[in-house]
Amino acid sequence: MVGYESWSAERASEIISSHRHMDGAAMPILHAIQETFGFVPEPVVPMIAESLNLSRAEMHGVVTFYHDFRRELPGRHIIKLCAAEACQSMGSDKLAEYAQERLGVAMGETSPDGRVTLEPIYCLGLCA
Repeated sequence: MVGYESWSAERASEIISSHRHMDGAAMPILHAIQETFGFVPEPVVPMIAESLNLSRAEMHGVVTFYHDFRRELPGRHIIKLCAAEACQSMGSDKLAEYAQERLGVAMGETSPDGRVTLEPIYCLGLCA
């Protein structure tokens, strides 16, 4: 929540306009939206789709395909734990169980007080 702006369609339009002329603009727009608001709000998906002349389904597909795009505001602290096979073979599943128990939050969720979000991610390249 630190540094995130409250959702504003006007602010989202500014972000879309400033990035829409880039090659492969969908990804830069989505990243900028998430950096600004902390997540990708549902109302922004049709806005981006219309701006880039894409269907809502195409934009929804992009947002849901990439695990790093959040659909809800994250906690103040975001803890990312790798869930890829190589890390699982090194014990990341036990680390995830410990983190969930210690923090009192399930994987992919935010604590009720908004302090911590525990996110599964896939390959940080740090397992070796």
